[in-house]
Amino acid sequence: MEIEKTIQVATEVLSNPRNQKEEVQALQDTLYVLGGKWKLPIINSICNGNKRFRDIERSIPGITTRMLSKELKEMTANQLIKRTVVDDTPVSIEYTSTEYCQSFGGIILEMIRWGKSHRQRLKGTAD
Repeated sequence: MEIEKTIQVATEVLSNPRNQKEEVQALQDTLYVLGGKWKLPIINSICNGNKRFRDIERSIPGITTRMLSKELKEMTANQLIKRTVVDDTPVSIEYTSTEYCQSFGGIILEMIRWGKSHRQRLKGTAD
C-alpha cells in the first residue's frame, strides 16, 4: 500500500521526462528553508504551544539566545512563522506558525516516523 502511494505521489510531482536539474533545485530550496540544526526543533516547539522567545528557548536543549534570534528572523522572512507584538504591559512578542508552515506538517510527521524507525533499526530492534 505504501509503495502504491509513493508511486502515485512520484507521478504527480515528477515531470515526464524527468528533469533532474529542476528536482535538485526543488530539494535545495526545501533544505535551504528547513535545513540546519535548529529550524525543525523551533517549528516543533512553536507547534507545541510555545509562543514566547524564552519558552521556545527553554524547550530546545542546547540552542543559544543568539542562534534562536537569528533563526526566528530567517523563519519570519521565509514566512514560516509570524512575529506579533502583543500590546500589553510589558510589551511582549509572540511567534506562531503560519498556514504556509503548517502546509508541510505531513512531511514533518513522516520525518519523525522515519527517524523513530531508523533509530530502532540501528539499535537492532526493527524487522
